[in-house]
Amino acid sequence: MKFLKEFFPIILFFVAYKFYPQLPESLLAPLNSGNLFEFQPGAATDAIYFATLIAIIASAITVVVHYLKERNFDKNQTLTFVLFLIFGGATLFLRDPAFVKWKPTVINLLFAGLFLGSFFIGKKTMVERLMSNAMQAPQRIWLRLNMAWVTFFVTVAGLNLYIAYQFSEQTWVNFKLFGMMGLTLLFLIMQMVVLSRYITIKPEE
Repeated sequence: MKFLKEFFPIILFFVAYKFYPQLPESLLAPLNSGNLFEFQPGAATDAIYFATLIAIIASAITVVVHYLKERNFDKNQTLTFVLFLIFGGATLFLRDPAFVKWKPTVINLLFAGLFLGSFFIGKKTMVERLMSNAMQAPQRIWLRLNMAWVTFFVTVAGLNLYIAYQFSEQTWVNFKLFGMMGLTLLFLIMQMVVLSRYITIKPEE
């Protein structure tokens, strides 16, 4: 469930992008009335801007819903919203898709830096801090797993830019959902397969 929540804004981004050309003018009229946006009905070139706006709204909703349920802010969701607001806002008001295309790279590099920094700051790596309450594993496994996440984040960051600038916009949009979600799922599965022989689930008290 948490995994789907993390990808909720991206899923809506994809849906909004794909269906924008079929949206009626009456649906876009309220957005255009304030002179903030200029969405042309049926114009495929405007799909990226409409999808960006929807993703910003969806990201804000995930933050608010989590806060209303838990009475605290989820760090990952909040960071995603802030970056969507910054890079997505720049894309909307400067009419330049490059900013929103850079957003996945920036957030993955931030996470890579966070996990890498945990090698040198504190007694535990980021992975151990996140998972040690639910399972036990040798220290060397936590270190390797933390480095694996650093490598994963950097790889996805680079792959995002490569696809954004070497392929069509539609290909990048497909990768943003299916590619990133697929790579993340594959990495998580491989991680659990490798760690299953080392991990001992802590008994419930």
